[in-house]
Amino acid sequence: MHSPSLWQALRAPRYLRGSRPWRAAAYLLSGVCVGLATLVSLLLLAVVGGALAVVVVGVPLLVMFALAGIPLAALERRRLRLVDPVVLADPHREPDGTGLAAWVRVRLKEPVTWRELGYALLCAFVLWPLEALVLGAVLGVCGGLLATPLVMATVGGGEEVRVMKLWLADTYPQAFAAALAGALLLPVVAYPLGVVAAGRAALARQLLSSRDAAVDSRIQELGRSRMRLVDAFEAERRRIERDLHDGAQQRLVALSMTLGLARLENPGEPLGGLLAKAHDEAGTALVEIRELIRGIHPQVLTDRGLKDAVEDVADRSAVPVDVRFELPGRLPEAVETAAYFALCEALANVSKHSGAGRAEVCGRIAGGELVVEVRDDGAGGADFSGGSGLQGVADRISVLDGHLTVSSPVGGPTVFRVRIPSPPGRADADTAATADTTTAPASRNPTRTRT
Repeated sequence: MHSPSLWQALRAPRYLRGSRPWRAAAYLLSGVCVGLATLVSLLLLAVVGGALAVVVVGVPLLVMFALAGIPLAALERRRLRLVDPVVLADPHREPDGTGLAAWVRVRLKEPVTWRELGYALLCAFVLWPLEALVLGAVLGVCGGLLATPLVMATVGGGEEVRVMKLWLADTYPQAFAAALAGALLLPVVAYPLGVVAAGRAALARQLLSSRDAAVDSRIQELGRSRMRLVDAFEAERRRIERDLHDGAQQRLVALSMTLGLARLENPGEPLGGLLAKAHDEAGTALVEIRELIRGIHPQVLTDRGLKDAVEDVADRSAVPVDVRFELPGRLPEAVETAAYFALCEALANVSKHSGAGRAEVCGRIAGGELVVEVRDDGAGGADFSGGSGLQGVADRISVLDGHLTVSSPVGGPTVFRVRIPSPPGRADADTAATADTTTAPASRNPTRTRT
């Protein structure tokens, strides 16, 4: 793995006219400073740890030494941008728990932590002296030649000066000739300086990047493309709903009104009977298209949010449903839509198959996730392994990294639970969470969930 942009810039004819040579020099110079500071820090930590280990247990200091490469690696990833615009992502994963102990446990188990420690040792004892040697050679040669006239005027008293301690210049024309040689040498040394900086950056990128960086990048791109497809799908659903609502539905309403007026104008048979039948068919089609619109994307979900949309479904359910929601306002649109259709499928199953006398829908935010449950007092024992509807729900929420679990032991209750990660949505950050609760209590016999 290498720094492609710098290598390509070195081969380009305009390399000297850009900022690349100066950025390469700044990268090496800052590397000397960082390496020297790392050396001092590691030696200080080792000395203090050795002194304290005599009287106290030295395990915490050993842990600190093992983790010493992490802050240096974070700094190096940012410093790489001087010579390579491609951002080097942090390969560390988030700890499973909270607190310092959980963070330390995760870091000590990661191979990248030990690579970063090795990089810190390499930087402290090997790399920065080499960078200092390269910069010293460049500054010593070019700087010494360029400064020849100034040195002759100040130190040599205008008479003579030894150039690079190799030859003697006793006139100003010779001194300015040496300065001109130094100026002409600068573009020449800019190339080896860039090569050293590119090699140094390639080594840092190799040691500080994840071994699975390409795979992780591909996974992230797939996740982003998946979300773009979901957004495009939802936008298309809304477009179809809008076209049906504003187009076909309005035409059916106009047709129904026209047929009604025609019936008033011609009440007799046989034309009156045909008009009455056509009027009834138009009314039936209007009801069906309204149900279709509601199934595609209900307007109440867009206008008023998940809680009101679920209450609307509960009001139309054949089984009485109690709705208990504790949400801090509006959620992201994709989360609301996925949760709504999951709940619709669950309530449809309750009405068709459970034999329940009552059901309850609960929703809350817990641990950064939207958790919604549908619980009924039916007979249980349901087999959902072949249910295409539930499979569709699982596929829909999996796009959002959600999870579906169903528990239905014989004798009940049946519990349908959906968990969807929910970042802050359209709600005001200062809005207080309010609980909209009905009178029916939750079931007192929760069961172990099986997936």
